[in-house]
Amino acid sequence: MTAAQAAAPVSAASAATDLAPHELRILVAVDRERGFSAAAKALGLTQSAVSHSIRGTERKVGAVLFERGRKGATPTAAGATAAAHARRVLRLLDTLAAEARGAGQGTGTVAGVLRIAAFRSVALYLLPPVLERLTARHPGIEPEVRVVRELGAGTAGEVAEGRADVGIATIGASSPVPAGLIGDVLIEEPYSLVHPAGHPDPRSLPLVDWHENCGSYTRAWWAGQDWIPKATVLTEDDGAVLSMVSRGLGMAIMPGLSLNGAPDGIEITDLGPERPSRSVGYVTTPELASSVAVRALIRELRAAGGGA
Repeated sequence: MTAAQAAAPVSAASAATDLAPHELRILVAVDRERGFSAAAKALGLTQSAVSHSIRGTERKVGAVLFERGRKGATPTAAGATAAAHARRVLRLLDTLAAEARGAGQGTGTVAGVLRIAAFRSVALYLLPPVLERLTARHPGIEPEVRVVRELGAGTAGEVAEGRADVGIATIGASSPVPAGLIGDVLIEEPYSLVHPAGHPDPRSLPLVDWHENCGSYTRAWWAGQDWIPKATVLTEDDGAVLSMVSRGLGMAIMPGLSLNGAPDGIEITDLGPERPSRSVGYVTTPELASSVAVRALIRELRAAGGGA
């Protein structure tokens, strides 16, 4: 491409199919609110303006984005994809403005919200000291942490959908970083046998488990252990597991982060050299990976994980 070509004005045909930021915000609002009226109220617009904008967006992208009905607006597959991209584009526009301001002020830092998705044990035990150091070095960054169950798409799905800038996720050989995202392992958590203190035969106890404790490598290891029974009690989170074990209701197989702050009455026993482990790492989008706030968070996470 020549300099003249690069400097040439955008053609009318191209401009007619471009989506403006306000169109993206309306698309995201309808997807979030699941209705044109609710989106209009959230944005301070009329319903007709929202409807008109969505029709225009559908014409530009060449696909129906929402199924209209009495119960509101349900995104089609095309609509869900478009909304995810819209959230990521809008986030990039926010980053553009924040980093341009920082560069203009000569500070080399940024101000604004940094959205983090994390599962429960990470939010309780890994992130607090990390965020303490992050905000001390970058006072303008405002961490916003959402606890997301690490099931299905989990925290990585929040990043892919544009709802989070960084996700702290279970990743590794059996749980690779999802396509379209980038990331790396921060820590390896060994699993241990957790049981009532002083019990003479903890392996004879019933198993207490929770929904998120489901790494495929861990399950394969479990399948080869004839002493581990099927879970008698299945709870919502690891905190409930610890509480039940401390009351003598069973034993559990749990990763290291979940054992922080274990209550009295619990004993933790090493499972030996063949014990399974859980890989915990970060995921982000390629476009946000080089942003000041995300890079600063990753540096602190790596420091907390021993540079893993």
